[in-house]
Amino acid sequence: MENPKNLIIVIFGASGDLASRKLIPAIFSLKSQKLMPEKYAIIGVGRTKISTSDFRTKMSESIVAFSEEKETDKTLITSFSEDLYYHSMDNSAAGGYDELKTFLHETDDKYGIGGNYIFYLATPPSMYEVISVNLAAAGLSDQQKGFRRVIIEKPFGYDLESGRKLNARLHELISEDQIYRIDHYLGKETVQNLLVTRFSNGIFEPLWNRNYIHRVEITSAESIGVEERGGYYDSSGALRDMVQNHLLQMVGLTAMEPPSSLDADAIRNEVLKVFQSLQPIKEEDVAKQVIRGQYTGSLIRGECVTGYRNEKGVAVDSRTETYVAVKFFINNWRWGGVPFYIRTGKRLPTRVTEIVIHFKPTPHHLFQREAGKMPANQLIIRIQPDEGILVKFDMKEPGAGFNVKNVNMDFHYKDLANIRVPSAYERLLHDVMLGDSTLFSRDDEVETAWKFLEPIQKAWANNPEIKIFGYPAGTWGPEHANDLIEGEGYTWRYPCKNLADDELYCEL
Repeated sequence: MENPKNLIIVIFGASGDLASRKLIPAIFSLKSQKLMPEKYAIIGVGRTKISTSDFRTKMSESIVAFSEEKETDKTLITSFSEDLYYHSMDNSAAGGYDELKTFLHETDDKYGIGGNYIFYLATPPSMYEVISVNLAAAGLSDQQKGFRRVIIEKPFGYDLESGRKLNARLHELISEDQIYRIDHYLGKETVQNLLVTRFSNGIFEPLWNRNYIHRVEITSAESIGVEERGGYYDSSGALRDMVQNHLLQMVGLTAMEPPSSLDADAIRNEVLKVFQSLQPIKEEDVAKQVIRGQYTGSLIRGECVTGYRNEKGVAVDSRTETYVAVKFFINNWRWGGVPFYIRTGKRLPTRVTEIVIHFKPTPHHLFQREAGKMPANQLIIRIQPDEGILVKFDMKEPGAGFNVKNVNMDFHYKDLANIRVPSAYERLLHDVMLGDSTLFSRDDEVETAWKFLEPIQKAWANNPEIKIFGYPAGTWGPEHANDLIEGEGYTWRYPCKNLADDELYCEL
C-alpha cells in the first residue's frame, strides 16, 4: 500500500463517539503501519469547548481503548497526539468558517502541507448541506491549491426525493469526484474478497448464474437493541439504516458482471447496472414481498430485555421497523428468475453478516440423506465476525451403503499467521487519502437504490393495514419471514457467531 500526499484531516463532530471510537483509532493504526503521509495534521471541530491539550488526552485514551492494534506503543501514541488539534465552533454558523480557514492555513504553513484537505462530516445528516455550504462560501472546497475531499456518513437522504435534493445541492458546491459517501461495510476485507472469489477462480464464476443457483440470501443481524439511540432510530428504522446502503451494496457486488478493469468507475458502473435491473416492487405487493417487525420484551439468559417501544426516546405507539426482510428479483440474463432475500434486524440471536449462495439440488436424488435434511450445496461468505468462507457439500458417511452427510470445508482469515486484517475505517480512510473512490457510493447508485425502496416506504406510509410483526428479543425475527422463501421445506439460514459452528442453532 502506498503512502498518500501530505494532508490535513478535519473531523466535524470530533467530540462524538464516531471520532473517538473509530476514526482516530483507525488513523492511529495507519500511523502504526507507516501508511500515513510524511507530513499531516488532524483537526477536530466541534461545539464542545475543550482545549487542544484535553482533546489530545481524550483521543489518546480512545486509542488505548478502541484501537485494533494488538499492542499500542505509548511512545507512538504520544508522538501521534502531537499532530492532533481542536477547534471549537458552531458548525451551523457561517462566520465561524473564516476562523477555521485561518487556523487551517496556519497549520498548513506550520507543516508544509500544500493545501490538501479532507473534511470528514461525522455529524447528524441534517448538517451535511449546512457544512458543505459554509465550506464552499469560505473557499475551503476550492481545489486550486490542492485537493479538497468531503466524506459523508450514511444515511445519504431519507428517501428518493431528499437523496436527489442533497445530491443536487452538493453538486452546486463541489464536484462529484470530491464526495466520498462512506459505507463501512464495503471496507471489510471479506466484502472486497467477494470480487476476488468470483473473478479470479474458474470454479465459481461459471456457476454464478440462474442455471445453477437456486437463491441468494444476505443477512445482517445485530444482537444489540437501539441502546441510547432510540430517538434517532425511531425516525429512521432498519430500511433506511441498513437496507438502502449496506445490504443493497452487498447485493450489487454479489450480482454484478465482471468489470472491464479495477478502475473505480468500472466497478461502480457494474454495481449501478445491478440496481437498475432490480425488479420494482409494486405498492400493492409490498405486504407479500416485505416483512417488517419490532422486537418485544423477552427473557434472555435470565436477563429481562426491554421491548423496542419501551426504549428511551421511542414513541409508545411506534411503527418503526427494527427488522425487515425483502424478497426481490434482478431482471437480467444472469439472474432472471432467481429470488434474492435480504434481512436485517436488531435484538437477533447473534451479531453476524454473511452472504449465502444456495445452489440448485441435483436433478435426480440417488442417495439417502440425513433425516429432515434438504439437499443443499452452499457457498457462505462471512463478512463479520469470524471472517471467512464456508463451502457445504455432500459426502458419503463411513460404513456400508451410500448414506449422505452434509459437511463443511472452510477458510478463516484468523488462520492466516502474521497477516493483519485492517479495520474497515482504516482501509476506507486510506483510500480517501489516496483519492480511490472504488469502495464509495456514487450519486447515481444512491438515487437508484432509493428509487427501488420508494414503493416500500410509500406503502408503509399510506396503508396502515400492512402489519408490523412483533418478535421476542433474542429470536430470528417474525416467523412470517419464512413465508417469503420459495420452495417447500426451505427456510432462512440460521448462522452462528463462529463459522465452524454452522450446524448449531444459535441463541443468546
